[in-house]
Amino acid sequence: MPPKFDPSEVKVVVYLRVVGGEVGATSSLAPKIGPLGLSPKKVGDDIAKATGDWKGLKVTVKLTIQNRQATIDVVPSAASLIIKALKEPPRDRKKVKHIKHNGSLTFDDILNIARSMKARSMARKLEGTVKEILGTCQSVGCTVDGQHPHDVIDKIDNKEIDVPEE
Repeated sequence: MPPKFDPSEVKVVVYLRVVGGEVGATSSLAPKIGPLGLSPKKVGDDIAKATGDWKGLKVTVKLTIQNRQATIDVVPSAASLIIKALKEPPRDRKKVKHIKHNGSLTFDDILNIARSMKARSMARKLEGTVKEILGTCQSVGCTVDGQHPHDVIDKIDNKEIDVPEE
């Protein structure tokens, strides 16, 4: 027979995709954290409090559970960072659907986002991470300094725009 599982000894990491600033459905949390001895309602309230800055945006949350205590870290995706940088007003997800993010970002904003995403990027240099972020900008639908993001990628490839090393 296998040994009994004691949740207090083990450090468990759970990743969840939640809407910032909203208390998610406890029915989706319960199967994930219930066996670890945590209250889904309390953890849902803690997640809503921790994601208050990301109101209305979908973000990934990392729950680190140890000794029946959950610590919450927000792990934003590139798209979440881009939409936050556009500084759009928060929308009501139930009423407003299929929103177009047609704002414009500066190249400095792109560099800041790329620096924060560098650790999770597969690129070797910051230049590759910047191109990944520009590709996400294209998917989101925004422009960079009034230009289409793919034109900026072409300028980086042709060495017309210089990307710093770090």
